[in-house]
Order: sequence, then C-alpha cells, then structure tokens
Amino acid sequence: MRLYAQRSDLRLRQVLGDAGVVAWTVLWVLAARAVHGAVLVLAEPGRAVEDLGGSVARNMASAAESADRVPVAGDALAKPFEALGDAGSSVSGAGQSAQDAVGTLAGWLAVLVVLLPVGWLLLRWLPRRWRYARDAGAAARMLRGTPDLELLAARAAATAPLPRLAALPAGTGTAWRAGDPDAVRALAAIELARLGLRLPRPALEPQRS
Repeated sequence: MRLYAQRSDLRLRQVLGDAGVVAWTVLWVLAARAVHGAVLVLAEPGRAVEDLGGSVARNMASAAESADRVPVAGDALAKPFEALGDAGSSVSGAGQSAQDAVGTLAGWLAVLVVLLPVGWLLLRWLPRRWRYARDAGAAARMLRGTPDLELLAARAAATAPLPRLAALPAGTGTAWRAGDPDAVRALAAIELARLGLRLPRPALEPQRS
C-alpha cells in the first residue's frame, strides 16, 4: 500500500486531511474528559452521604459497645445503638451506590462523546484513505521494473471522466488500441494523475521492435 501521493499538491491535501482527523479525535477526547469530570461532580452528594452513614455507623458501634458493658441491662441498651449503626451502614451503602451509578454514567457519556463524532468522521475518511492506499500501492507495483502502462491506460479508458478523455488529442483511442506508445502514455498519465503518481520517463519503457 501507498499512503501518500508523489504529486505535492495532492500529498499536502492528504497530510492536512490526516492531521485534521487526528486533531478532531484529540479535540473530542479532551471534550470527553471534560464531560467525565463534570458528571463526576454529581457524585459529591453520594460521597457526603457515604461519609455521613459511615460516621453514624462507627459512632453507634462505639456506643453499642459501651452500652453492652453496662451490667444486667447491657444487651437491651446496646440494641438501639446497633440498629442505628445498621441504618448508618445502609445509608453509607446507598451513598456508595449513588457514586457508582454516577461513575458509570460519566464513563458512558465520555465514550459516547468520543465515539459518535469520531466514529462518524472515520466512517467517511477511512474507506476513502484505504481505497487510495490500495489503488496507489497497486499502481506503484505496476510501475516497478518495466512499467505496465498498457493496463493503466486500459483502466483510464474504462473509468476516467469523459471530460478528461475528451481533452486528449483526436484519435487517441484508436492509437491506443493499435499499441501506439504515445497514446498509451497519455491514457496512463490520466490514471496516474488521479492517484498523484508520476508517469515514468519514456526511456524506461521497452523499445518497440
């Protein structure tokens, strides 16, 4: 595969396009981080509830332990404190659950903030870049050694826009079918220009007998 064209103007557009995709991705990653941090602020009440419930649970456990040491009535005195301690633990657990829910929400929102705009752009950009890399790589292989300009000319004759073909000298098609090297080069040049590749010099072509 070939990622970039030889022709400077097309290569510059490709580099700028690729840089734009990277910049777009970085921009939305930064936006996702900001969204993630902003949503996590909503976890602060849950953290406060967890701390409050934990504090109540610890204090009630200490009070229950002290009450349990009272002779005769210790067990009876400790039970209300134990119940309050259990309630504090439940409140603490609810606060932790709220934090977990907010954390999950923040994570999914961050993923969506990146995935939607970046995925949309990649679906448009990646197939086009892949097709270019595949086609340009194949054309470059055809130019190695003895260039196979005839196949490139046939490709241009079949797929080139009609205005490009109409701009060729009159009789180019007939000359190409007859194997005229100038006609072959003219058609091959159209296909290579589409890919931003240079047409080999005539000296690189096999000499006609």
